[in-house]
Amino acid sequence: MGASRRRSTIVRPRREQAKILTTFRELGVLPEIADALERVGITTPFPIQEMTLSVALMGTDLIGQARTGTGKTLAFGIPVLQRTVAPHDPDHADLAAPDKPQALVVAPTRELALQVSGDLSVAGSDRGTRVLTVYGGVGYDTQLDTLAKGVDVVVGTPGRLLDLASRRALDLSHVKVLVLDEADEMLDLGFLPDVERLIARTPETRQTMLFSATMPGAIVSLARTHMRHPMNIRAESSDAQQTVPATAQFIYQVHDLDKPELISRILQAENSGLTIVFTRTKRAAQRLADDLTERGFNASPLHGDMQQVAREKALKRFREGKLKVLVATDVAARGIDVADVTHVINYSCPEDEKTYVHRIGRTGRAGASGIAVTFVDWADVTRWKVINKMLDLPFDDPAETYSTSEHFYHDMGIAPGTKGRLVPERPAEPKAPRPEGGRQGAAAGHDSRPRRNRSRSRTRGGQPVDAQAASGGTSVTVAEAGDPGDKPAGRSRRRRRGAGRSAATSTSTD
Repeated sequence: MGASRRRSTIVRPRREQAKILTTFRELGVLPEIADALERVGITTPFPIQEMTLSVALMGTDLIGQARTGTGKTLAFGIPVLQRTVAPHDPDHADLAAPDKPQALVVAPTRELALQVSGDLSVAGSDRGTRVLTVYGGVGYDTQLDTLAKGVDVVVGTPGRLLDLASRRALDLSHVKVLVLDEADEMLDLGFLPDVERLIARTPETRQTMLFSATMPGAIVSLARTHMRHPMNIRAESSDAQQTVPATAQFIYQVHDLDKPELISRILQAENSGLTIVFTRTKRAAQRLADDLTERGFNASPLHGDMQQVAREKALKRFREGKLKVLVATDVAARGIDVADVTHVINYSCPEDEKTYVHRIGRTGRAGASGIAVTFVDWADVTRWKVINKMLDLPFDDPAETYSTSEHFYHDMGIAPGTKGRLVPERPAEPKAPRPEGGRQGAAAGHDSRPRRNRSRSRTRGGQPVDAQAASGGTSVTVAEAGDPGDKPAGRSRRRRRGAGRSAATSTSTD
């Protein structure tokens, strides 16, 4: 996987426990940034951070490969901040364009862009670095006003970045550092042409850092074209397992109608905390979130049909622990970085092994442990077997499981007798009565006016009943209330002839 024949490669095994841990300060991180990180409890770098910083701080192009949740954001975020001249720096006024962006970070989704900009804002708070997040789904006014006032680092999604650049509101001609985060995801979402156009607007002398969990051919070609002798960095050995080792994985073959019951019990397990449930479609995400809420669980959907404000609100509540369950689609959940997620549940079987790795990577992050549960329908067994083989997992034959299965309770740590509801099921609401004349109300006896017993003296044609009988016709008398088969008279009732006569009338023939 080389972007150049002259490129060096660093392969780093997991750090031995006996080794003395390195600090950010020892790696050459500025005291202002190190102090800001220490205030939020970040003092020791992860392997990908330790290896990347020693290279990136020198201005070298690099390709970083590591599993999701291993700390890639600070691996490129710290070099971005240190190579950016902050406003209160004495050299800021000497810049050719002091208020134009000096660094650009391109991310595949809005959620990832927000997460990256949040981390950069925290790490650069003491330096006063101005960070702007740019993405679609919201108005232009705030983004345009902020760009006009001046920014140092822009983090955004390809579509909106290219849109603002085309409007000449975003000037990328002074960018010194370019970061492509989760490049393989941008490839999957079809953003690579937009990324190419964005790169063309930046100076050739920039430093470029590309981070990707996998290296498909298109990403290798991108690196070969736009990077200068990049160094390839891996945070683990090449034969390491793709999935997060700290995540316990459980695969169950289940019936689709039993899935909400299974999830409801998992949410009541002894170690259950923040939980992300993945569905294949937006409609399924909304339906399941509504179902869990009706069962008494604090759940919210996260999908593309939601307004951006609602998505951000749901994510904020989830990060703060005010929301326990997030029911999300794959695209909406890309970039969710919450350290305290205890469970990831695949409500629908992933499409492929990459989707599976991405999903379960939302738990077991930053060295924490987690639990990943995957539901496999009977129709998805073949798909799962392919995923299992590609990832070399030991779950080729998932156990048939129901919400009452003993092994399911044992695996998940669920107390015996646990039910699928926190609140009683709502009783069925009685149907409102309809006014007289409606078919349903008349049939159920819901007339709003008192009933009257009456017999007809004239036919609908205006002739007296006796006269009709004398002419060989049929006399009609309305049955009195209380007779078997009695139905209330309605305005729209019609007298039928022959075999089609109404059950509410009795007929006699002279």
